[in-house]
Amino acid sequence: MSEFDDFDRWWNRLKKFMDSFETEIEKEMDELFRQAERQQRGSKRPNMYYYGFEITMGPDGKPIVREFGNVKPWSERGSPVVSEDIEPLTDVFDDGDKIKVVMDMPGIDKEKIKIRVDGDKLIVSAEGSDRRYYKEVKLPANVDASKAKATYRNGVLTIELTKKNGKNGFEIEVQ
Repeated sequence: MSEFDDFDRWWNRLKKFMDSFETEIEKEMDELFRQAERQQRGSKRPNMYYYGFEITMGPDGKPIVREFGNVKPWSERGSPVVSEDIEPLTDVFDDGDKIKVVMDMPGIDKEKIKIRVDGDKLIVSAEGSDRRYYKEVKLPANVDASKAKATYRNGVLTIELTKKNGKNGFEIEVQ
């Protein structure tokens, strides 16, 4: 038996696992959306469902799963919870004396975006004609909000912050 046989056997097992994993995720998502639809009837909640997850590899080699959107899959009753506010997919990059926060927020006019810094917390909210976004981000350090820059292009909000210990509680204008 050659090392290629071992590889083929491993590859076939991996493919079988991934196929069953995809099928289970599809079933799970279908059920979540059916439950959310039933929950929506008769309420004044939004008719937009936005759910996703991102899987990245942590520094310890273990996967990190982050969810985003306005559908939270598990409530105390075991059914999904749909909120009016969409939690945008957010990435935080710690780069020495700078912190960069990137959020996907399509469908919003930049004038409708409100950004606040309170200590080591960044609070972003926005409201468009058919969607609302809200996210609180714990920053890796306190920042000097007076030096912050925010840009919004093609549905992506980018906030650049400078680390600092000192004053807190500033609003940031989006460029």
